[in-house]
Amino acid sequence: MKRQNFARRPGCAVEAALDLIDGKWKGVILYHLQAGTQRFGELRRRMPGITQRMLTKQLRALEDDGLVIRKVYAEVPPRVEYTLSELGESLRPVIDILKAWGERHQARQSCAPAPELVVKKPKRAA
Repeated sequence: MKRQNFARRPGCAVEAALDLIDGKWKGVILYHLQAGTQRFGELRRRMPGITQRMLTKQLRALEDDGLVIRKVYAEVPPRVEYTLSELGESLRPVIDILKAWGERHQARQSCAPAPELVVKKPKRAA
């Protein structure tokens, strides 16, 4: 588990928490693992935008941080399963709140485009 010196800085608890789920994919992986134990291929199918290399990297980081448990079965071909650890499970309310916030934010974005994104048509000369 990676440890950093957050003890003497304001906001250190927030920084420590965000350090565990930073990046584009860690939160998404944790969200999908809330449904239960999954194999690498299942996770990859649920996240079509992630490369195999990136999924491997992010799963290793989550495992190193103690959020995910990786279990390898001695089979041919090898079967590897990922599940949330107790610490990973403790993030369930955080992930659920992030999901709900994201859904509300997406709804606002789709209903009213940001002013800088509205393309104004030039007026035609008479």
